[in-house]
Order: sequence, then C-alpha cells, then structure tokens
Amino acid sequence: TFANRIWAMYFGNALPSAPEDLGHQGEYPPYPELLDLLAAEFIQSGWDVKGLVKQIVLSKTYRQSSDASDELYEKDPYNRLLARQSPVRLTAEIIRDNALKISGLLNPKIGGESARPYQPGGHYRNLNFPKREYEHDTDEGQYRRGVYTHWQRTFLHPMMTTFDASGRDECVVKRDLSNTPLQALTLLNDPTQVEAAKALAEILIEKKSDRHRIETAFSYALARKPSSTEFNTLEAFVNRERLRFENEENQSEAFLKVGLTDPSANDSPVELAALASLSRAIL
Repeated sequence: TFANRIWAMYFGNALPSAPEDLGHQGEYPPYPELLDLLAAEFIQSGWDVKGLVKQIVLSKTYRQSSDASDELYEKDPYNRLLARQSPVRLTAEIIRDNALKISGLLNPKIGGESARPYQPGGHYRNLNFPKREYEHDTDEGQYRRGVYTHWQRTFLHPMMTTFDASGRDECVVKRDLSNTPLQALTLLNDPTQVEAAKALAEILIEKKSDRHRIETAFSYALARKPSSTEFNTLEAFVNRERLRFENEENQSEAFLKVGLTDPSANDSPVELAALASLSRAIL
C-alpha cells in the first residue's frame, strides 16, 4: 500500500488506480510483479523511504518523455501501461515549498509548532465560539514547509484550498486535482509567491546580463535552459517591465514592500522590481 502511494506521487496515478482500495473491489494492477518488487525491496531495506523514492525516480519508466505519438495516446489514453511519462501537477503544500526553495527562503526546520503563512485579512471573521483573528508569523516561521501550516477546520488556508488540499475532516488517500483561473491568480498575487519572486530577483540582479539572469532563473526553477522562444519572450517581457516601473516609480516601491524581507538599499528599485516580475513569471 505504501509503495503504491509513493508511486502515485511521482506518476500521478497509482499502479492500481484506486489506492484507497487494494482489495478485490479495486483495480487489479497492470504490473503486479512491479508492485511486489517495490514492496519487497522497501521492506528488505529496513523501510527506507528515501531509497524507495530514489529507486522510482531513477528508473527508465519515470525518466521517459511525456511527448508520445498520437497512436500511443489512442491505444493507452490513461497511460496505464506506462509507455510514456504523465505530466503531474505539484500538490498544494509542495507548490509553496517549491517557490520558497528556489528563492532561497525555505526554512528546513523539522517539527515544532505550526506555521502561519500569510492569509487574507478577515478570513476568520465568521468563526465563532470564540471569535478569533489570524495573525501570520513575522519570523522564520513564515518560511517553513507547507506540511507545518496551521490547519483550521472549515476555514482552511485559502492557497491550500485553491490547489485542492483536502479538508482533513476525513482521511483522503487520493486528492482531486483541478486547473482553474484562480490558481493562476494565486501564483501571481499570493504574498508568499511575490516574496519568493523578490528573493529570486535579489539573486538575479548580481548577474551581468539578462541572458545570464534568465538562464539562472530557469536553472533554479526548471533545471534546464530556456529555449530560444522562451528566452526571447522573457527578454522582451523584462524590458517592458523596466519601462513600466520607470514610468511609475512609486509602483516599484509598493511592489517591493510585499512580505517581510526588505530589498537591498544598494539595488535600483526599478531594476529589482522588473527582475521580480520576471521571477514571478518563471515561478
């Protein structure tokens, strides 16, 4: 059961596609020998979770391209035969962690009290018995991993809800994953995302040219270099942002005040704001 769930994290689908039911009423796995092998080696390793993850992500199956032929998509639309890779959207907690890690803000502390990330004002206004207000962390707790986020039943953290985190009123083995405009707006405007973009911009501003900056940001965020089309699009975008912030200089100062971190006094607010816009687009 555990090996099946770890597999699902990296492929989008579990081997038997109903991970909540490995009994006779669930789907028979298309590759039962594979599931047995993963489970047996996991036990023999002394329950080494990192070893199980490494075994999966270094496999040829995981490292396949998702760009398959039309014929293959027609024969196996749900990729049950694992003849290609399936694009998998990150889960709510990891989307937040990913931005913080890329920008260098992530606090790796393990255990301790719950973290309270930024949240819209008045989110708890209808919470009674007793009435309470939410106060976000103003120290390193702000940048802790999403798994430590304070969880208020029926008043879940809005960013987590937007990206389909479960309510925890009951055990949810397999989350539903949606694609909505609200998710794109959250990635653009959530204070955590904006602050991560600012922190990444502080790294990029030290680079000598826009080419180095765009390539560095791509390397941090996507572990690859941009294509020529991506580079040309982003180069034009950052130049437009420079002009915009030059014409509306007060906008750059307001933009750079988002979050707890303060920009370096030695950096041009216009240049830093433009690179933060670039970072936000790439994130």
